[in-house]
Amino acid sequence: MAGAIASRMSFSSLKRKQPKTFTVRIATMDAEMEFSCEVKWKGKDLFDLVCRTLGLRETWFFGLQYTIKDTVAWLKMDKKVLDHDVPTEEPKTFHFLAKFYPENAEEELVQEITQHLFFLQVKKQILDEKIFCPPEASVLLASYAVQAKYGDYDPNVHKRGFLAQEELLPKRVINLYQMTPEMWEERITAWYAEHRGRARDEAEMEYLKIAQDLEMYGVNYFAIRNKKGTELLLGVDALGLHIYDPDNRLTPKISFPWNEIRNISYSDKEFTIKPLDKKIDVFKFNSSKLRVNKLILQLCIGNHDLFMRRRKADSLEVQQMKAQAREEKARKQMERQCLAREKQMREEAERTRDELERRLMQLKEEATMANEALMRSEETADLLAEKAQITEEEAKLLAQKAAEAEQEMQRIKATAIRTEEEKRLMEQKVLEAEMLALKMAEESERRAKEADQLKQDLQEARESERRAKQKLLEITSKSSYTSMNSSTTALSTDLPSFNLISESLSFDFKDTDMKRLSMEIEKEKVEYMEKSKHLQEQLNELKTEIEALKLKERETALDILHNENSSRGNSKHNTIKKPQAQGRRPICI
Repeated sequence: MAGAIASRMSFSSLKRKQPKTFTVRIATMDAEMEFSCEVKWKGKDLFDLVCRTLGLRETWFFGLQYTIKDTVAWLKMDKKVLDHDVPTEEPKTFHFLAKFYPENAEEELVQEITQHLFFLQVKKQILDEKIFCPPEASVLLASYAVQAKYGDYDPNVHKRGFLAQEELLPKRVINLYQMTPEMWEERITAWYAEHRGRARDEAEMEYLKIAQDLEMYGVNYFAIRNKKGTELLLGVDALGLHIYDPDNRLTPKISFPWNEIRNISYSDKEFTIKPLDKKIDVFKFNSSKLRVNKLILQLCIGNHDLFMRRRKADSLEVQQMKAQAREEKARKQMERQCLAREKQMREEAERTRDELERRLMQLKEEATMANEALMRSEETADLLAEKAQITEEEAKLLAQKAAEAEQEMQRIKATAIRTEEEKRLMEQKVLEAEMLALKMAEESERRAKEADQLKQDLQEARESERRAKQKLLEITSKSSYTSMNSSTTALSTDLPSFNLISESLSFDFKDTDMKRLSMEIEKEKVEYMEKSKHLQEQLNELKTEIEALKLKERETALDILHNENSSRGNSKHNTIKKPQAQGRRPICI
């Protein structure tokens, strides 16, 4: 019983000890995360948790940003999260963004995650036109962004229209030229194809190396007024402080490099910049809000610390990170080389396979044709055999008919011989009959004469009889007459006839000869892509190409200023590195 009571007390005490928490939502450039934080947590506790979650070690570039009354603010590391002027509703939203920018991205950004976060943030700032980018540079940056997302260009995969849904160019650039989306895609793809072989981190680094030379890269602008009440812009970046005309954010009127600034301070809304050279007047200006002065001071302190840090030897942590990064880069390079070799071997194997499949198909077609030819040959052979059999039977039949015809000829010949003898006998009989007929004609004539004589005698006898009757009734006399008729017979002999009809057999035979094809496998030679031209030459080439399609009336003030700076050869670097003699004169703005 006592044990049960003790366990309940222990459970209740544990329940009472559970700290109060609140929910925080952290938004990065490509993801969102939610954390349950303790009420007592400071800004550093939440920031470290986010960095550990992301695997980020180069923490000095980043911060947690939030918005208060339309003003950007950054979470302070040494202050409790809930003590900041943040909304009371949960989850409390912070944006994990780059607060400070490097002077040289390739040398300072070590981790791949750091490079990726900077790439996403700078890309968004360019597309949102917070960083001015000329059209030709926009196309080149878009090509590196496509390489980072899609990898190497493959015409079989990346067909026309594959970038239709991608946001790659600022709207200002698109509206500035009479070009269709297809025309922009064609120019981006042309440069995208030249980046073959670059990994994602390499393409993103090339993007940052180009973007860091843009005039507005890494600059935080604030509206200020000088002592005379003139409206100006203050720019804070990795190189120093710059004063701009409100209509020209590209070229500063004057710059204060960090190594020439002795002290920066503010009192209420007044901000003071003290140059290192005491001969130069102190520059003072006023901002609209106290909160803005605090933000300016934060950015000045952080950028100045990084400026001085870059000019010192790397710390042990940075040295270890760079060594690990070099090892990782070397390992990835070896992996990429191995993958490239494997890919090349796979491509060669696929080409060989395709060639073998093609040859196999060709051989199958040839085999099919050969089988068809063989079947036709077999059918032809069967037909020939059948025709040969028919011909043999016909030959036998013809031989039999020939034998019968020979026998008939022999019979006809024998009959002909007999007919000759019969003919002679008939002729003899005819001759005899003619002789007989002649004799009978003579005998008939003689008999006719005798008949006439007998008729005459008969008439005379009848007359004598009549006279005798009259005279002598008692005397009777008799007379007789005999006549003989003869006939002549004619013999007609029909000779038998035999007609032999011979049949002829015609046969056409088509012999099909199969030709065997022998082809040698030609190895395709992959021409190595020509090395990319100098970056500026590429930009100038594109600028010249699209200049004819440019709409002058749509140029913004920044476009005009950029063109003037380009014609004068001005850049963000040589503007800052002007002779210091200008800085030695009293400042009059």
